[in-house]
Amino acid sequence: MTGTARMTADDVWRTIDSERLSLAGLLDDLSPSEWETPSLCAGWRVREVAAHLTLAHLGVFPALVAAVRARGSFDRMIHDTAVREAAHPVADFAPRLRAMAGSRRKAPGVTLLEPLIDVLVHGQDIAVPLGRARTMPAEAAATAAQRAWSMGFPFRARRRLAGFRLTATDCDWTAGAEDTAGPGAGGTVEGPVSALLLLVTGRDAAALPLLSGPGLPALTERLAAPGAHRT
Repeated sequence: MTGTARMTADDVWRTIDSERLSLAGLLDDLSPSEWETPSLCAGWRVREVAAHLTLAHLGVFPALVAAVRARGSFDRMIHDTAVREAAHPVADFAPRLRAMAGSRRKAPGVTLLEPLIDVLVHGQDIAVPLGRARTMPAEAAATAAQRAWSMGFPFRARRRLAGFRLTATDCDWTAGAEDTAGPGAGGTVEGPVSALLLLVTGRDAAALPLLSGPGLPALTERLAAPGAHRT
């Protein structure tokens, strides 16, 4: 991997603040039907995704309570907390996102890069199904892509995309197999780093149309296969 260690902690937090504020502006503009639109997150409407983003400051005690209620399942905890929060009036979500700008709080047990991944990717989870243009800063997307690639759970990108070489066309970022021609190699897949971030985080249907390269047909076939891992 290259080109993804350029952002300082202050750069990351400034980007998180900017993305939260711009996303709040998008939420202000949504119609009642848009709030109910299925997002890129399977089983979540736009309102659940927005609700989830407002929980980024969840404290230790509420997180423990939520974990107990979910019987220790991380995925169930994330889902259930978003569903419960989504029952609140949608008009609350944009002001709550704005109120988070400038804060450096984060949920227990995560680095500062997880909030960056969340706001970049979940912003697309909301915008793409609604046909709303939402540009990702390339440097921030590359930083988020490196973190998502390296962290294993919950994305498992290195396993899902094993044998392929991912190459950004708009910045200096690569990941994956060095050898794209040997046995088991899938080839190179390239495109904007924003699309590669969506791919790495499991938003395959949104990412694949934005990508190209000799490895794309094989990757598309792999991800469409029965039993292929989904995030």
